[in-house]
Amino acid sequence: QVQLVQSGGGLVQAGASLRLSCEASGVNISPYEMVWYRQTPGKERELVARITPSGGSTEYVDSVKGRFTILRDNAKNTVYLQMNSLKIEDTALYYCNLRGSPYWGQGTQVTVSS
Repeated sequence: QVQLVQSGGGLVQAGASLRLSCEASGVNISPYEMVWYRQTPGKERELVARITPSGGSTEYVDSVKGRFTILRDNAKNTVYLQMNSLKIEDTALYYCNLRGSPYWGQGTQVTVSS
């Protein structure tokens, strides 16, 4: 049974940092590109960051460039999203995904207050 279990997130003030984790079980993430998405009510799901299988290449949505970093540890079967200098507009439900697969994390709420 494949599971992606997320941790981290919570309520923070603007300017703070958070780190999201997504640990996989039942599947080896090494061959997969990993992705973080986020969604807010009434808006389409947004791809926030992605990382290639080796971790050698990453890509970010413009709004988080320079503030967020996607990382992976294939030995731990885990992908991370380090979020610095958080803004109110980063408030959303964040999901991890093995890109192109039906496997998703359960979602983690990130709320940034002023």
